[in-house]
Amino acid sequence: MSLITQASSPFCACEILSVFILHDDGYCPFSCVLLLHSRWGILFSHPRDFTPVCTTELGRAAKLAPEFAKRNVKLIALSIDSVEDHLAWSKDINAYNGDEPTNKLPFPIIDDKNRDLAILLGMLDPAEKDDKGMPVTARVVFIFDPDKKLKLSILYPATTGRNFDEILRVIKSLQLTATKKVATPVDWKEGDSVMVLPTIPEEEAKQLFPKGVFTKDLPSGKRYLRYTPQP
Repeated sequence: MSLITQASSPFCACEILSVFILHDDGYCPFSCVLLLHSRWGILFSHPRDFTPVCTTELGRAAKLAPEFAKRNVKLIALSIDSVEDHLAWSKDINAYNGDEPTNKLPFPIIDDKNRDLAILLGMLDPAEKDDKGMPVTARVVFIFDPDKKLKLSILYPATTGRNFDEILRVIKSLQLTATKKVATPVDWKEGDSVMVLPTIPEEEAKQLFPKGVFTKDLPSGKRYLRYTPQP
């Protein structure tokens, strides 16, 4: 996938311009920064409204919205369609979820029909075009911390839907490792043991992790695989 990458550097949510955002029964200009306040934020784009994969994605995001909210995470979607399309499509998304087909979702959808924000943040995929030959947004995920700094970005092609359970898992890892001197290993799930950072001396590790530090013996003799119960 060839993705346009013209986002400003350093990348910070404070660069996000005021844009039209779906909000309750209508729309109004909001700043993404104001929406995030002191929360974590997930900005995710999708190619078009009224398309099958996007409908399943936003449906799953809506179902998981309470789990993200528990972790002080604000979800913000983005599409190159209009607010009017967002409102009508929201009914389809709710119906897909088996809920009342209202035009309200638990997160806003940015109206970026002029592609201003998509260009600014490098979300357009020139390999995927609409019926007018204009590039559409790829399935991009940006995660911001409360300081509005980009912590993670993921890019999916138009043909592959995202796994929002995985995105939720990543949020849990980012929030844990933001305050503890640990890293999460492959396939980690909340409650699993974590890795002690290799930069922490053994004596300091014993003080930081009173539940114990367990080192795996390796042929190299190096003591870098150190586990501790999740703090």
